[in-house]
Amino acid sequence: MAEDRRLSVLVVDDHDVVHWGFRLMLGRQPWVERCLSARSSAEALTLTKRYEPDVAVVDLFLGEESGAEICERLREAWGGVRVLLVSGAGRISPTAAKAAGAAGFVSKDLPAADIARAVRMVGLGHTVFPPQDESAGRAAGLSAREREVLELLGSGATNREIAERLHLSPHTIKEHTSALYRKLEVRNRAEAVQRAQRLGLVD
Repeated sequence: MAEDRRLSVLVVDDHDVVHWGFRLMLGRQPWVERCLSARSSAEALTLTKRYEPDVAVVDLFLGEESGAEICERLREAWGGVRVLLVSGAGRISPTAAKAAGAAGFVSKDLPAADIARAVRMVGLGHTVFPPQDESAGRAAGLSAREREVLELLGSGATNREIAERLHLSPHTIKEHTSALYRKLEVRNRAEAVQRAQRLGLVD
């Protein structure tokens, strides 16, 4: 039976603690046959070609690369791999994730049992995405006000125009944009909008 299948899992993340956590968690699952790990896209590609894993758990941000881009390359290397994107700080819209070939997306903030369940579900051929409204609500850990500011930044509005529309002071808007840059891990407005578009946070 498909539900009884044991799966080979590849973890792709550049943080040692994440590797340790995933390997410990997945190693305890009776349905995991092998747990591999890679800290770069090149290493992930090599392991994928060699071992043909059933599931690749890929961080949404790996150094300068995006998980979506790595997902596409892994699936080109081995069409049988199904990819589950994971992130602690960012998010990707289900539409963008599916376009890259991913079968799911979960937050690292979820309980370990829920993440393990998502890995198994993806490995068994299912898709795992949060509801659209929940996905939007968790956008990069942004507050509701920060998401409003981000949407207006994406529309090309200046800080003063954003302040007027939201009935806030320019100083408060500056604080919100600084928080946005920090959470999105960017340096300026242009990079913030570009990153937000890649993650599906703004059109």
